Amino acid sequence: MSTAITRQIVLDTETTGMNRLGVHYEGHKIIEIGAVEVINRRLTGRHYHVYIKPDRLVDPEAFMVHGISDGFLQDKPAYAEIAEDFIEFISGAELVIHNAAFDIGFMDYEFRMLNRDIPKTETFCKITDSLMVARKLFPGKRNSLDALCDRYQIDNSKRTLHGALLDAEILADVYLAMTGGQTSLAFAMESDTQQVSTESESVQRITRQASALPIIYASPEELAAHETRLDLIAKKGGSCLWSQ
Repeated sequence: MSTAITRQIVLDTETTGMNRLGVHYEGHKIIEIGAVEVINRRLTGRHYHVYIKPDRLVDPEAFMVHGISDGFLQDKPAYAEIAEDFIEFISGAELVIHNAAFDIGFMDYEFRMLNRDIPKTETFCKITDSLMVARKLFPGKRNSLDALCDRYQIDNSKRTLHGALLDAEILADVYLAMTGGQTSLAFAMESDTQQVSTESESVQRITRQASALPIIYASPEELAAHETRLDLIAKKGGSCLWSQ
């Protein structure tokens, strides 16, 4: 048996907002970091949590999602003050993040703005995107954190607003359930599963003539890029019309 210790940090951030066009993090700031430690698939009770004072105002749309106000952040430390402790906590661990591109983009942007020659997070941490894991397990289904809580019957009733530490704790439960090798028979009974009739019926099939117009489907890469963008919008906007 392997005796290697596996240390994972399940992490989430809240921000001042995000750009709808272009680079999603540019000009915005992290205002909360929440992270919980998992060693050998067990929550240790050790965590990292901090609120951060940005050098800009919180967007109204972001405030509606996480409820963190400018006034609340006035006496909090700047990112420069917490960076060293934060790096020490996550260094060498596997980071588990839902839609990792969003949070890692912000983290690397913040580190870069410090002008301390801090390398990219991927150089001192392994990064696992739990959203990508969920999409492989449940292709074509909703894989937001709330949807996964419903699927795995994990209580998220306290999640009335997004909060980094609470979301990290919930994600830890979800990720351990997703990667534990156990599934519920209820998964096959989701709302989009078609009801099978027990009555014998003759099914009439209609053969349609092929359309003269060619049908061009999006490539897997285009679909993945599209879904990633929708997840960014939903994560910090509370909802995304195109995902409904």
